[in-house]
Amino acid sequence: MRLTVQRITLGWISSTVLLMSRARGTSGTDYGAPIYQEKLIWPIWLWAFCIFLTGSLSLAVWAATDPTLTIAISIVQLLALVVLERSSALVITVTKGWLIVGKASIPRAHIHNFRVLDPQSMKRIRGADGDPAAFISIRFWVTTGISMNQRDPKDPTPYWLISSKRPEELKKALFVESASEH
Repeated sequence: MRLTVQRITLGWISSTVLLMSRARGTSGTDYGAPIYQEKLIWPIWLWAFCIFLTGSLSLAVWAATDPTLTIAISIVQLLALVVLERSSALVITVTKGWLIVGKASIPRAHIHNFRVLDPQSMKRIRGADGDPAAFISIRFWVTTGISMNQRDPKDPTPYWLISSKRPEELKKALFVESASEH
């Protein structure tokens, strides 16, 4: 049990460090200083919905059993929600040479044609007009995003589709820095 607590704590600390200092990959790769960072976490309405669902379950347990069991189950549910929220958060980082999205990373030299997507375009490209071979890192609670073509001849992935609450800023960070590299 102690190892699990340390892993959760270290995972939280490393996430915090990622947002405050140099971007480091899971293998320890140093990607350099972040130019742009964004962390997509659950909005308040999603928290309220999940708490309502877990509260409903706790109410059903309370009706069938004793209050002590209900309190224990409610605490476990709340901890599960916190773990789920932290594990589903998406961190987008742009450094001088890399784009890091969650655990995935790609050299900036391999991406081009950055397109900001409004809610309608985002819905269309992640659905009917999407390519199954594309790299997709989206969160359903974020309705805007950015797509970019990929030009690595060794990788068959045609494009990356990423959720972003600030797609214009992300495009600007990617475009300005990539223009200075060529």
